[in-house]
Amino acid sequence: MDTGGQVFSVDPLERNAAKGHGVITSMAAGNDVILLGTSRGWIIRHDFGAGDSFDLELSGGRGGEQPVHRIFADPGGSHCIATVLHPGGAETYYTHAKWGRPRPITRLKGLVVNAVAWNRQQITEASTREIILGTENGQMYEMAVDEVDKKEKYVKVLFELNELPEAITGLQMETAAVGNATRYYVMAVTPTRLYSFTGIGSLETVFASYSDRAVHFMELPGEIPNSELHFFINQRRAKHFAWLSGAGIYHGDLNFGAQHSSTSGDENFVENKGLLNYSKLSDTAETIIPRSLAVSEFHFLLLIGDKVKVVNRISQTIVEELKFDHAPESISKGIIGLCSDATAGLFYAYDESSIFQVSVHDEGRDMWQVYLDMKEYATSLAHCRNPYQRDQVYLVQADAAFSTKDFYRAASFYAKVNYILSFEEISLKFIAIGEQDALRTFLLRKLDNLTSEDKCQITMISTWATELYLDKVNRLLLEDNSSIGGSERPDGTSEYESIIKEFRAFLSDSKDVLDETTTMRLLESYGRVDELVYFAGLKEHYETVVHHYIQQGETKKALEVLQRPNVPIDLQYKFAPDLVMLDAYETVESWMSSRKLNPRKLIPAMMRYASEPHAKNETHEVIKYLEFCVHNLQNEDPGVHNLLLSLYAKQEDDSALLRFLQCKFGKGQPNGPEFFYDPKYALRLCLKSKRMRPCVHIYSMMSMHEEAVALALQVDPELAMAEADKVEDDEDLRRKLWLMVAKHVIEQEKGTKRENIRKAIAFLKETDGLLKIEDILPFFPDFALIDDFKEAICSSLEDYNKQIEQLKQEMNDATHGADNIRGDISALAQRYTVIELNEECGVCKRRILNGGANSVARGYTTVGPLAPFYVFPCGHAFHADCLIAHVTQCSSQAEAEYILDLQKRLSLLGVTASNDATVGSNDESIKNTTPADNLRSQLDDAVASECPFCGDLMIREISLPFVLPEESDQLASWEIKPQVQAQKILPMIM
Repeated sequence: MDTGGQVFSVDPLERNAAKGHGVITSMAAGNDVILLGTSRGWIIRHDFGAGDSFDLELSGGRGGEQPVHRIFADPGGSHCIATVLHPGGAETYYTHAKWGRPRPITRLKGLVVNAVAWNRQQITEASTREIILGTENGQMYEMAVDEVDKKEKYVKVLFELNELPEAITGLQMETAAVGNATRYYVMAVTPTRLYSFTGIGSLETVFASYSDRAVHFMELPGEIPNSELHFFINQRRAKHFAWLSGAGIYHGDLNFGAQHSSTSGDENFVENKGLLNYSKLSDTAETIIPRSLAVSEFHFLLLIGDKVKVVNRISQTIVEELKFDHAPESISKGIIGLCSDATAGLFYAYDESSIFQVSVHDEGRDMWQVYLDMKEYATSLAHCRNPYQRDQVYLVQADAAFSTKDFYRAASFYAKVNYILSFEEISLKFIAIGEQDALRTFLLRKLDNLTSEDKCQITMISTWATELYLDKVNRLLLEDNSSIGGSERPDGTSEYESIIKEFRAFLSDSKDVLDETTTMRLLESYGRVDELVYFAGLKEHYETVVHHYIQQGETKKALEVLQRPNVPIDLQYKFAPDLVMLDAYETVESWMSSRKLNPRKLIPAMMRYASEPHAKNETHEVIKYLEFCVHNLQNEDPGVHNLLLSLYAKQEDDSALLRFLQCKFGKGQPNGPEFFYDPKYALRLCLKSKRMRPCVHIYSMMSMHEEAVALALQVDPELAMAEADKVEDDEDLRRKLWLMVAKHVIEQEKGTKRENIRKAIAFLKETDGLLKIEDILPFFPDFALIDDFKEAICSSLEDYNKQIEQLKQEMNDATHGADNIRGDISALAQRYTVIELNEECGVCKRRILNGGANSVARGYTTVGPLAPFYVFPCGHAFHADCLIAHVTQCSSQAEAEYILDLQKRLSLLGVTASNDATVGSNDESIKNTTPADNLRSQLDDAVASECPFCGDLMIREISLPFVLPEESDQLASWEIKPQVQAQKILPMIM
């Protein structure tokens, strides 16, 4: 396979790495740290991250060959375990990156350690936590070391292979949290078997559980001494494993969260297992077994001879062969082994004196092609890096489906191809074989894969798909009925119904991208009226939709469209005449359910319906709607009320018309009319249709009582009496109306004379005394005998006599009352009150009886030495001058000016004072009053009509403020201001 460039490359990293301590026998790496074991018992540590290195001696000063058998480093490069083969046996050491001297593990003395499993999830720089060691004699030990303790915390045997004792050559361990506990996954390999252990708890508990249950293992034929087990680690978690066995490389994926159980009861955490046969690694029949193995994400690195062959783990093909530039002294043995640094993502190879670094360069870049060649299309797509790679995957799938005549599936994959194959080429492939349905599928899937920026292409493809849908529908229609009805889908629908449903769904999804004019022409040319209406509804061409439903007579569907929230309300008015004629009941029910309609705009439709003849027992739907508007919606439009009035007038029974006329719709509204209909129009309408009772009511409503009574007399005298009795505030008009009724009653009676007279007299009683016998006598013929009216005349005379007596009594009462008034006037002239000597004026607080020239008020004469004064029944007394000043100050400006004017006019007359005690003592003096007396009387009325302290004047003063605005200076003088004093310091006396 052409990888388009090397994925793995080799670079010499260190020449003469052993530094004179023999040759390199073992190597380990972790976190950019390399540990080398030499043949003379030394550990050489290279820390490429820190840029330093140092040597540790494990031989203890003993000379000779003491090779380091195995050396192991944790992923972080802090902990190291090494086994040295002494002449007297084996010894295992532990060293830390911070230590300058390794420490022997005494419990493992004499044991050859071949493998170590690190606890990658829990290990720290200071502590190894629990680790597992595998020995040459088939035993597994658990050990833990803390850096601060300088020795192992414990070493204990976990498990021993008793059934087939073999050397443990590889160990790996993973842990996973299960609630508050820990589950352990351990894999171990021997030259012939791969063992797996799992359980929850501690390591000791897990392995102890295998004392009474079988151990799960995989055994492969063949036996090799260099059996290895490797995990590929990504983000501290193992993803897959590889076992270098005698039969081949046994590998698989690791899923530590799987819950599948094996036959032995253990949790099976290995998936997608496979075996890479060694025969695939050589072109010859000879089987070559690799000496060492390393695992990357997608490849195996196999050390075969003096080369490293890179084998793709998925396709099991050799990708590259890596060659090494050896030092001259290392050519004899070549590459000894491989090791990996999972933390740094690097691989190393080593010979006796040199170290080589194997770098990985984007090894997953061509994996999409690998999976594509294996026809694992989903996985191939997951590894694609760009649209061109994805196009190739889709194209392969499409071509494969097309070759097997699975055209629908091929269309779906072709629709995802954007670059390799053009849209036109793909379309022609389907057109050439006549697969219209597959072509339509391709177009639909292509629409799904286009972005919103490809507007023109979307519109063109959508239009083409529309035409293909229409062609499919017509082809189904051309088939016989058995084909349409018999070709049913699993859901019970025919193919025709299914394609129509699919086509409508397509129109709904594509309504915003389809060209409106082109699409409607297509639908019309194919005769698909239903779909045309459906598309018009999607494009909100509701006028077309409603018009179609009306033509089909489907009133309910038309009304449902009109009732949608986004439909213009003008369409309701436009189609109202047709709808109400088509189905009046459904239309009116729709109108009544919508409160947005203006009934005035529906009047043309209602008048068209009303003009048509209707059966007597048929419900008049327009009247029902108008009644709903008037009574429920409280409509005030005169046009609506007048139309309802006209429809009532056409009915044979005028009871509904009368009830409507008697309703006072606008009564109680501020500045509102008493009726919303036109009374004059109503009167003309009723007169034209000869509705007399409604006419009488309208006349009465318009206060045309004479016309109302005159018309009522033609219908029913009782109605005329009721109309005449309605007038209450105009006695003359009421009497006139009753006279009209009386005249009609007397003139229309056809009985005997005496019977007529009795009925007339009975009618007089109904008027409740409003009419007398003399009022109706002129209506009788001249030859009527007076004897027939004897009783009525006598009764009338008795009534007059009673009225005369009542008037006489009222006159006597008036005369008596006048005499009493004269007596009261005479007594009033003699009224007086006693003033005490120390009585004070209510205003100036001086005594009332003090006299003096200065005390005489203007317009008044002195009474002896006293100043004029006023005394009120309540006991308050005031000087005249003080009272006038007080009342003038407390009264309004107009009243004050009036009082001062009277006082001024009195002063100008120069009238001398007269004796007030004699004023009004007799009638003669009252008749001879002077202008001064009249002015003085007016002044008394203005000033002394009531006591200023007890009357309304004092009550009005309650709302006045105590301090007037003009007294602000006086108010300020009462303010208390703090005085600023100098600070005084008082001496303190002890």
